[in-house]
Amino acid sequence: MRETLPDPSPETRLGTPRAAGLAGVAFAVLLAAAIVLVRTALPSGGGGDSVAVAPGREDALRAAVELVPFAGIAFLWFMGALREHTGAAEDRFFATVFLGSGLVFVACLFGATAAAGTVLSAGEPESFGRHFAYTLMTTYAMRMAAVFVFATSAIGRRMGVMPRGLTAAGYAGGLVLLFVGSAVPWTELVFPAWALAVSVYVLRAARRRRSAAA
Repeated sequence: MRETLPDPSPETRLGTPRAAGLAGVAFAVLLAAAIVLVRTALPSGGGGDSVAVAPGREDALRAAVELVPFAGIAFLWFMGALREHTGAAEDRFFATVFLGSGLVFVACLFGATAAAGTVLSAGEPESFGRHFAYTLMTTYAMRMAAVFVFATSAIGRRMGVMPRGLTAAGYAGGLVLLFVGSAVPWTELVFPAWALAVSVYVLRAARRRRSAAA
């Protein structure tokens, strides 16, 4: 006979959303800090024919490069904990889009950071690597972030695990990232802001569940 594993304890079930919330907060803070550091060091952006690093801000760029890997790790934990929270009732279509867009976002994020780190080490701001890093981050990574926001909002709405206001804000933020993010500076902050909002809601929901269980 096939052995049946015992159901997870209530403490384990309640621990998953809390882990998702904490990982989401860490991701939001780290990515927002990296974006602010890059934008203040490169006030004119990095996608034109030339780039002008603000005086004395080279260390800010290096700090951003060091922060991004930790942001990516926190995002993976955030994504996994959210998927575990949905359980067996998740919609396969949206779950596939959710997982795929999240993984591609992290791959683009790491690729852009690796290219930027190489350019900084070589000291060649006019190189192909700068254009590659900037385009990969602002065009591809942010569009994958938009798809991830759409998928998460759709799952939250269909399963009733997110309030309507939060899902509506997710759809609006996803549209901004999809169509505006690559053209307007600072709109990249929409993604960490959304992740922070979702994380705060998940943490508050977990606290209410713990209180009810107690």
